[in-house]
Amino acid sequence: MALDSSPEAPLAVRTVANAVKDWVGRLGSVWIEGEVAEYRPRPGGRLQYLRLRDTEADVSLTVVVDTSIAGGLQPPLAAGQRILVHAQPSYWTGRGELQYRARALRAVGLGELLAQLEALRATLAAEGLFAPERKQPLPFLPRCIGLICGRNSAAQHDVQANVWDRWPGTAFEVREVAVQGAQAVPEVVAALTELASRPEIDVIVITRGGGSVEDLLPFSNETLVRAVANCRTPVVSAIGHEQDVPLLDFVADLRASTPTDAAKRIVPSWREQVQLIQNLAQRGRRSLHQRAEQMDRHIVDTRSRLRRAVQTRLESAELSLAHLQAQLQTLSPQATLDRGYAIAVLEDGSVLRDATEVAIGDRLALRLARGQVTTSIDTIMVNDSERQE
Repeated sequence: MALDSSPEAPLAVRTVANAVKDWVGRLGSVWIEGEVAEYRPRPGGRLQYLRLRDTEADVSLTVVVDTSIAGGLQPPLAAGQRILVHAQPSYWTGRGELQYRARALRAVGLGELLAQLEALRATLAAEGLFAPERKQPLPFLPRCIGLICGRNSAAQHDVQANVWDRWPGTAFEVREVAVQGAQAVPEVVAALTELASRPEIDVIVITRGGGSVEDLLPFSNETLVRAVANCRTPVVSAIGHEQDVPLLDFVADLRASTPTDAAKRIVPSWREQVQLIQNLAQRGRRSLHQRAEQMDRHIVDTRSRLRRAVQTRLESAELSLAHLQAQLQTLSPQATLDRGYAIAVLEDGSVLRDATEVAIGDRLALRLARGQVTTSIDTIMVNDSERQE
């Protein structure tokens, strides 16, 4: 119930403090999971104090625990450790502070963390966030690379040094962020969102060095995974080493086993490209040389075939000509003359073909195989009857 008060009738500090204490005391005990943000053991003290923070938000609370309970935790209580706390909220009226009085502490074991990650992985996979068809191809040669990494980290050096070795002069937009702890997720998501809004950035690399499962938990955070899934710029995950597989690896467009591997996957090697060009040039020269040789052989073969065709035609023509010459000689009057016959030619130059065409006393020229003689007609025989004068 609300306390009645007014400027004329204000409440005493103790009244408000006791009311808050009574209200908080009715909340009961709760189990809380978080990361130990700060813990400084107090040797000899009956109570120990630690700050427990949320792993995904900038929220923390103070836990008070008996030394006997804190000392019995295995592994020993330390900053950065994930623990479960069974605590009763309490309000200390003396200083107006809210505390949580721990009744039990448990370390969050690796098995429990892995089980939680597996459950989240299955949920996201069922939504299709890890499907291959969602993956975006990386450009062959990015104009500018967005790099999200730890501050002054070895991972940043590995990515940049190897990229510049493979393709000198490649442009980078670097965003140094927390890569561990409560601030990691919001800072990485903010950097990703900002870089994805830059049209000149063709690919974004999220990288950090290796670490324990607990150290890499931010990169399995659901908020970060969904941000990468919604990013329209291709994202490369380069977290830890080969054996480290945060959920970011499943949703990223490309998973690199190490920061160095990421550099090899996002830019080509100029040496390899030069060698490729040289090999292509050599292959081109060989191909042109082979083609030229083929054309030379084709020209030689064509000329040979033409010569043979012409020779064949000439030989055939010579044979035909010889055959025609033989026929001509056979049919020629000269051939008849050569066989001992003579051609009688009248005085007007016409050839005598019929005995009735001449008369006794007409003169004839007899054309022989060699030479010609002139004679006169003294006898004419027509149809086996002889006529003389």
